[in-house]
Amino acid sequence: MGEGLLAETFAHLRGCGWGRRECVCYWSRAVARPGRIDRVLHPTHTATARHYEVDGAWLDETWRSLAREDREIVVQIHTHGTRAFHSETDDEFPIVSTAGFLSLVVPDFAGGEVGLGSAYLARLEADGSWTELDPTTTIEVTR
Repeated sequence: MGEGLLAETFAHLRGCGWGRRECVCYWSRAVARPGRIDRVLHPTHTATARHYEVDGAWLDETWRSLAREDREIVVQIHTHGTRAFHSETDDEFPIVSTAGFLSLVVPDFAGGEVGLGSAYLARLEADGSWTELDPTTTIEVTR
């Protein structure tokens, strides 16, 4: 994943959440290129300081578009107001429920440095549990 994609993600998270509420984005890739995340999706959603909900019509159209383009969502990214962690809601309601799916949580409504150092990353396991991973070694950010 390129630095530009990471910067674009943070711009969405900051501009949407205004440092007061959660925001969500998704990273996607072409199915034929599993090692290359190349698109940020910023869904239509509502949010509070402790919760977000993605618009159903946006989801319907996005799933159709991804299928037409042979693409998939591989990481969900959202903010928390304070520290980064995977909440019970995060555990129970990922946008994708396939083993290997990644969930990245950015603290302080993404108000800190653009990067993964203070983020929390979890991977969905086949049994439905989540395993914490180091985001700085799991997600390669290239120039």
